[in-house]
This record gives sequence, structure tokens and C-alpha cells, in this order.
Amino acid sequence: MLPEEDLKIVRKELGREPTLVEQGCFLNLWSEHCSYRSSAPLLKTFTTTGENVLIGPGDDAAIIKFEDGYVLAIGMESHNHPSYVDPYNGAATGIGGIVRDIISMGARPIALMDPLYFGPLDTPKNLFLFEQIIKGIAGYGNCIGVPVVNGETFFDRKYSGNPLVNVVAVGLCREEKIMTARSQKAGNKLILAGSSTGKDGLGGASFASRDLSESAEAEDRPSVQVGDPYTEKLVIEMTLEAIDKGYVKSCKDLGAAGLGGASSELAAKGGLGARIITDAVPQREPDMNAYEILLAESQERMLFEVAPENVDDLLALVEKYDLNGAVVGYLTSEPTYTVEFKGEIVADIPIGFLTGGAPTCEKPSIAPAPRVEESKKPETPEDLKEAFLKVLSSYNIASKEWIYRQYDHEVQLRTVVKPGEDSGVLKITEKKGIALSCGCQPRATLLDPYSGGKTAIIENAMNLAVKGSEGLAVVNCLNFGNPEKPEIYWQFKNAVLGLGDAARELCIPVVGGNVSLYNESDEFKTAIPPTPSIGMIGKMDLDTPLPSSFFAKSGDTIILIGETTAEMGGSEYYACLGAQNAGKVPPVSKNAPAIIKAVIEAVKSGKLSSAHDLSLGGIGSGLARMCRNVCAKVDLSEIIEMQADELLFSETPARALLATAEPEYVQEILKDVPYIVIGKVGGNTLEIKGKDFEISLPQKEISEAYSSLTRFMMG
Repeated sequence: MLPEEDLKIVRKELGREPTLVEQGCFLNLWSEHCSYRSSAPLLKTFTTTGENVLIGPGDDAAIIKFEDGYVLAIGMESHNHPSYVDPYNGAATGIGGIVRDIISMGARPIALMDPLYFGPLDTPKNLFLFEQIIKGIAGYGNCIGVPVVNGETFFDRKYSGNPLVNVVAVGLCREEKIMTARSQKAGNKLILAGSSTGKDGLGGASFASRDLSESAEAEDRPSVQVGDPYTEKLVIEMTLEAIDKGYVKSCKDLGAAGLGGASSELAAKGGLGARIITDAVPQREPDMNAYEILLAESQERMLFEVAPENVDDLLALVEKYDLNGAVVGYLTSEPTYTVEFKGEIVADIPIGFLTGGAPTCEKPSIAPAPRVEESKKPETPEDLKEAFLKVLSSYNIASKEWIYRQYDHEVQLRTVVKPGEDSGVLKITEKKGIALSCGCQPRATLLDPYSGGKTAIIENAMNLAVKGSEGLAVVNCLNFGNPEKPEIYWQFKNAVLGLGDAARELCIPVVGGNVSLYNESDEFKTAIPPTPSIGMIGKMDLDTPLPSSFFAKSGDTIILIGETTAEMGGSEYYACLGAQNAGKVPPVSKNAPAIIKAVIEAVKSGKLSSAHDLSLGGIGSGLARMCRNVCAKVDLSEIIEMQADELLFSETPARALLATAEPEYVQEILKDVPYIVIGKVGGNTLEIKGKDFEISLPQKEISEAYSSLTRFMMG
């Protein structure tokens, strides 16, 4: 069961042959998914502390100081492999797991974001995965009453056979109610509460560290958990009430490696041991053995550390919510992890060795061979308007309304800005709110992992900036192929360094996240593009009117902030021309932090009616997307010399479009960063002029192109 090298290490430490249950514990807790074996050395390069960070990486979620005694909990997870095998349940339980991470910190979940990555919708299988994953997210999130306020959906053929389902969750609580997964005192009881334990999800942690094959759907279906959102809602309320009443000393959600993972990690973090009596676990299937009880990943379960005098009160509360609950063990002063089944000891392991003994190392990394197409730059198309509409109708740029209208994004009544704009915005107090953004640029990261990592941070920070919000914290979900391949590990290493450097330049700490490796498909003989997806939250004032992501007032002056460069590598335009591997990725400019700061100040001035980040599709796509209600007349001929398609579709980071009725006031704010006035808002046709081209796009044509995904999904 255990890899031979790991088995040798375990035999040497234990001085004997490990039992089957012990092997299962090591197999799951030493998996890449749980122990970060090849990623830990790289993750240590992130700056994880800051004046607002109360709890950083290492707990179920991070805790960030907000104000007025409030704190935010934030976490990010993936459920990639399960979502390929069983897309509805895989995606749904991804939501359930990250929500339980939030409540285990004592926080009420208030928002979700979902960065999703799929193969193109030109095959029945990819279409099925897409539809079912969206339904799974909607079905679970809507039932538990947590709004999905932002997201990203990206399509690329390399995700065929290995879609990515990443989820960010944010919670809110009072600072004095913060809970941790750090055990407190020997003798305290361990209570398992929530749903009963079945065999679903068995081996899920180790399953997440395997390549996917065509036969995976049948073989691995038992490794996929099945969720029940109605039980989850009860678990949320029961957990928060138990914490509020002071019954809970520490707690942890049951995710990867089930009860074995939760109980051993909780005990070890407090320097204690644990004894688990598996017979006491409420079971939904007859004749389950110790291995199944301990390591199944059945959903909607929480583990509580409870003082002996509070056990009856906690169990009464569990019964009040019509949930299962039982004392399944206790904490010990001796640092060992002992598991009992039918009166026999089936596992007896030094707990520090189990939870922290997995050998970690930085893998060999080698830059891949130069791309054959690297120097082959596509020629400028004769029909620029046709190319423009092709880019705008690309599913990566087109409206995602078909997706987000399935989500309840207004439940809890905090939502100020709904999905479809650059950031979601939630009200926290009367005068303060948070902005939320997520995602990355996989194609750019494939061509240049370091620049792609930096761009992910910069783009999300600009998404916050156009709503007047400064970044508070970043979480990440690092999705890559097999790290044992030197080229893949090189991608991983450089993307992490890029993320870390950009976050430091913006003074935003990286407070947690998840690593998902081995995302490769035997079925399609592909590895996913490197996908360092991030979630970012920022703090903002709600006193100032927020600019729209769309043009709002005729007569407004349009200002382009930031510098446009001719590099087109990784762009959606090149992908539309079939030249995904061509060109160089545009670098992140050294003054990107100053540009982002200037945009925030411009928004805070209250003088902007519209503000929109430029990313996929460049200036052309950005202008067209802003023409939802009213169009514009734009002159780009004063921008530095470059080809028409480079000017329109370059995806140079750290740029935004601003629209204002008081341009002189705004220009004074922008005086220390590059900007240029490019036109006026008005009319029902987008007119774009350059030195050697003119394009005229009626609003109807823009709308038709931009609605391509919705029209396709509506049949």
C-alpha cells in the first residue's frame, strides 16, 4: 500500500512492520495533498505575516483583522480530481469542505468565489463536466445560504480530462470568538458531530495525488464524497452556537484523511497525543472496519475538543440540530496517536512522526526546451473587425452570465456589487466593506511561469483597485502537473517565486491556500497548464460612490492608465489565431504598485463614474465590455508605435480604463504614473481609431459577440 521508500522510513521509526490501519494513516497524511512534500520548501518563500494577520498558514483558514472588533476568515481549496470523476458531487463537496474550514475558525461564511478551468465545450464530455460542476456549486452554495460573489471561468484544451475546481471562502466573526485547530488540554474529550460516517471518500487524500485516466470514473468513484447541503447548514449553525456558548476548546473540520487526519493534526498542533475509539463513531453502513471508519472522507462532519464538564451540553446541542454526535476519543499527554477497534489497538504511532514526518524535498527543476513557435508571430489580419469580434466572442472573454445567474449572490443581504464586474463587493459595517477577486492567467504562466505568477497578483489587485480597495490578504490554489517531472517542477517553482515577489511589492501577505499537483490526464496524454489561481480580499470605504465596470455617463472623458507594450505571448488574441505558443509574455512594469495606488486614489476621490481593469483581450476587449449601456468614441493614435492588433489586444498588466466628468481633477491624481486621455463616452457605437486603422462596432454586434457562451448554453 505505502510506496516502498516511505515504508522503509516507517519501519525504521516504528521498529516493526506497520499495521494496515497505520499504513492507511501514513498513505493519506503523507500524501502530497496533506503534507506538501515537494511544495513545502517553496511555500516557505511567501511572506505570510503582516500587521493585520492574526492567524496565517497552518490552520484550517487564515484570520485577518478588519475593524470595530471584526475579523475575516479566508481559505482556498481545490476539488479537482473528484470533480472529474463525479462532477456534481465533486464540485458540491468542494464548497462544503472550504465552508467547514471557515466555521472551524469560529466565523460565519459570508462569501464564496469559484475559479474554474475546463476543456473546450466542443466535446460531449467537456460539456457534461462544465454543466454538472456549475450545477454542483450552485446546488450546494444556494442551499447553505452563502453567496457566490465572484469567479473566473477559463477554457483550454489542456484541461480536457482534468478540469480544475478551486473555491475561495470568506467568513466573518468577532475577534474574541476566534477558534483554532490547536488542542488545549490532555484529558479533554474528542466529539465527532454532524453526519454519520460511511465509506464515501475513502482514500480521497491519496487519490488527489494521482494522475487521472479514462478508467478513473468507474475505479475512483468510491473516492469521491457525496454531499448533503441541508445537513451542512445544520452543521454550520450547530458549530457556531457551540463555539458561542463556550463548549468548544478547539475544533477542526473533517476533510482530507477523514477522522484520522483531523484528530491527529488537532492533537499534534497542541503538542498532545490522542486515543481514538473507532467503535464509537456513528456509522451509516454495517460492518465497517477500523481503516474505513478512520480514513473515510464522509462530508458534513466536525471534530470538537470539549472539556469533560461540557460534553453533555455539547451532545445535547448536537441532538437539538438533529445531527449525529459521539465521544470518539480523548487527548493524552503522551505524544502518541493510538487507535482502538473492538478492544484491540490497531494503530500506535508517534504523533509528531505521523503528522510531520513526511520527507520533504525540493525536486529537480529544468527549464523546458525552447518553444518551436516562439519566434513565429502571426501576421496582422486583413479584417481587424472580424478578429476583434472573434476575440470578444471567445468563451474566455464572453459574459459568464449563464454561470452566475444560477448562483444566489444576494443571500445574507451584504452584496453591494454583484457578479459580472471586476470584483465582488460586500458590506461588513455601515461604512466599510470588502472587495473580492480571484483567478490567474494560465497561458501566460505556461510560457513564462515567473511573469505569469506576478501577473496573477497584479491583475487581482487591479480588480480590487477599480473599486477603491487595497489588498488585505492573498490565498492561493497552486494547480500543476506531476512535480516529479523536472519541467513541471520548474514551472511550479518559478510561478511561486513570481507570486511571492509581486505580493511583497504590493505589501499583501500570502496567508494560506492549497497545493494541487499531479493534474495530468492519461486519457488525453496532457498536463494542465500551470494554474496558480489566487483569491484576494481588500478593505474599502463605502461612503464614496463606487464606479461601475461599465460606461455610465455620456460625455465622460476616458483615460487609459498604465503603459501598453507590444508583447502578446499568452494572449487570448494569439490563442484565437491558433498561436498559443508564440511570442513573449508582457512583463509586469516596475511601477505597477504605483499605478494600482493611483487608481485607488482616483476611485476614492469620488470623481469616477466608470473604472475597469484591462486583462484578457486587452484594450479592445475592455472597451467593448464597458459598452453595455452606452458606447464610446476612442482615439489610440497617440499611443507608442505598434501594430494595430498589438495595440488592441496586448494584455500588458497594470492597466485600467477610467471614465470621469472631471478629467482635470483625476489627471492631477494620476500625474506621477503613465496615463493618456483616449476618448469620450457616448452613442450606441464603439468607434476605435488608430494611426492606420478604424473600427466601428454597433452595440448590437458587441452584445451578440459578448453573449456567445450564454447563447450556446441556452441551446
